Amino acid sequence: MTDCFVKSTMGKSKQTGNHNNGRKKNIAKTWKTKRRTKDLDQIHSDMKPDIAAKLLHQEVDYDVTGCAQHYCLHCARYFVDMKSLKDHFKSKVHKKRLKQLREEPYTQEEAERAAGMGSYIPPKTVEVKTQSVEEDME
Repeated sequence: MTDCFVKSTMGKSKQTGNHNNGRKKNIAKTWKTKRRTKDLDQIHSDMKPDIAAKLLHQEVDYDVTGCAQHYCLHCARYFVDMKSLKDHFKSKVHKKRLKQLREEPYTQEEAERAAGMGSYIPPKTVEVKTQSVEEDME
């Protein structure tokens, strides 16, 4: 909101339009952080076999979407049911995330090499495939 000033007859300005008492919220920051997901390096650490097994086979938690039974490891998202998880695997968002995860995460050694403390080594590619879906027949 911009403050509006109205010129009075005496030459003194009067402030109007200040209904929020001068508090201005950064709306851009609010929108950017509203649906923030895990960063790529965090997902790479979650893709280690022991951690991945824990995330894919979680206990039933009624506070999480889908009772924490349908989880996309690469996008760090929970889904309501198996059908929506399978639909997600075919989506553009999931495929784009898999493409981003192919490059290995940025490390401290790479930062030091970029600062001139070593020779440049290009990042390696990591083989990333969509997780296997296990349908439980109840």
